[in-house]
Amino acid sequence: MWYLLKVSTHLLVSMDGDNLFKGLKMKKKKKLPPADLYSSKCPSREILDHVTSTWGSLILVLLLEKTYRFSEMRKKIGGISEKMLAQTLQSLEKDGFVNRKAYPVIPPKVEYSLTKMGKEVALRVQELTTWVESNLHKVLAQKEK
Repeated sequence: MWYLLKVSTHLLVSMDGDNLFKGLKMKKKKKLPPADLYSSKCPSREILDHVTSTWGSLILVLLLEKTYRFSEMRKKIGGISEKMLAQTLQSLEKDGFVNRKAYPVIPPKVEYSLTKMGKEVALRVQELTTWVESNLHKVLAQKEK
C-alpha cells in the first residue's frame, strides 16, 4: 500500500507508512500556561485590548448586524480613519473574530463578517456598549459633580 504525505511543497511517497515519518520534524504545539490577565506577559491582554478598544468594540458590535464592506463600515463608524479601520480589522481577523472575504472582481470587493467566536465576543461587548448608552446621562451627571 502506498502512503502520501504532503509536507509544505514536497510530496513524500512511501510504500512503508511507518518509515514515512522517520527523519521528518513535526512541529509540536507549544503548551501555554493558563490565562492570567493580571500577568504582564499573558497574551490575553493583547486580545482584550483588541476587543475592548473603542474601534474594536464598535466594529464587533456593527458586524453583529450584517456582513459589511470596508467603505460601508467607514461611513457607519464616525471618526475612524481608513488606517485605523484597516489595522483594527487585521487584528480582529488575526485573533479569529472576523472573516475577510475578497472577491476576484474589479473594482476589488472585500466583505467582513464575524466568525462563530467573533459572534460570542461581540454579544458580550454589545452588552457593555448598550449599558454605556443606557447610562450615559448618569455618568455625565456624575462627572459634573
